[in-house]
Amino acid sequence: MTTPPYPQPAAQPGPQQMNPSDEKTWATLVHVGGIFYFLPSLIGYLVLKDRGPFVRAHTAAALNFQLTMLIASLVGTVLSIIGIGLLILLAVYVVNIVFSIIAAVKANKGEWYTYPLSISFVS
Repeated sequence: MTTPPYPQPAAQPGPQQMNPSDEKTWATLVHVGGIFYFLPSLIGYLVLKDRGPFVRAHTAAALNFQLTMLIASLVGTVLSIIGIGLLILLAVYVVNIVFSIIAAVKANKGEWYTYPLSISFVS
């Protein structure tokens, strides 16, 4: 006696594309989340990267910038032994807040934005 073949699962559709308004909202939130360093940017990139070109570009830019700031923070932490690291850490903190706010405003207006001083790790 043969067993009947198991039914094949239906093909799963890919992630649904967002409308432009939702893309702007999520891109703005990912940039604002950058104030808390790289974790919101990483989660945003992993979850939203396939939901539209605008949100993908903004989440990738935010993640690249936050990883760059993480590296600068690590350098500042190591150099705090000789004192200059404290100035580096302060500069990283200020630059992170200022550029995250600028990027969030640009994303909210629907404009494309790339951070200055950012190393490209993901695209």
